[in-house]
Amino acid sequence: MMDGFDKSSPLVCEGIVGDGCGGGRWFYVQEEKLLAYDPATQTSMVLCDGLVNALRISKKGCSITITCKDENVEFNLSSLQKV
Repeated sequence: MMDGFDKSSPLVCEGIVGDGCGGGRWFYVQEEKLLAYDPATQTSMVLCDGLVNALRISKKGCSITITCKDENVEFNLSSLQKV
């Protein structure tokens, strides 16, 4: 467990180096917020909030998909905005 999150949780995913944006960082949902954790600086940054009843997240390239109970939320790491 690092920075208060469990890397095996469905609400955590890793940014793979060479897979687009966010390589080497961890992305996770905590308290209805999407956060990015940078292990180099050991700091987290809030990317977006209002993620009610999040069930899991996944990342492909520069896009993070957050599956919530009532909706799917797409977040673009390049523009740092919900799509």
